[in-house]
Amino acid sequence: MNRIKKGDQVVVTAGKDKGKKGDVVRVLGDKVVVSNVNIVKRHTKPNPQAGQAGGVIEREAPIHISNVMLFNPASGKGERIGFKVLEDGRKLRVFRSSGEAVDA
Repeated sequence: MNRIKKGDQVVVTAGKDKGKKGDVVRVLGDKVVVSNVNIVKRHTKPNPQAGQAGGVIEREAPIHISNVMLFNPASGKGERIGFKVLEDGRKLRVFRSSGEAVDA
């Protein structure tokens, strides 16, 4: 089980976008794509077969998973994640500081 999942709200802890908050759009192994974070300009050629216009396109690039922390709405900042195994064998993500469950 990953510490960060698609749909989680995260805070960027390092890099040019440090301090920004956003939702995880995709998880790609040890990298994540976060909405409105790490925006890059991509120069693309037009592709008439795919109906794609050419030009400069802005999109989100992946950021390493170690540079984001899960946002805790109770404390208002990014916090570390731990795991708790329930008695029926399921794993549950919990915030390390308070011990409260992430996916309640």
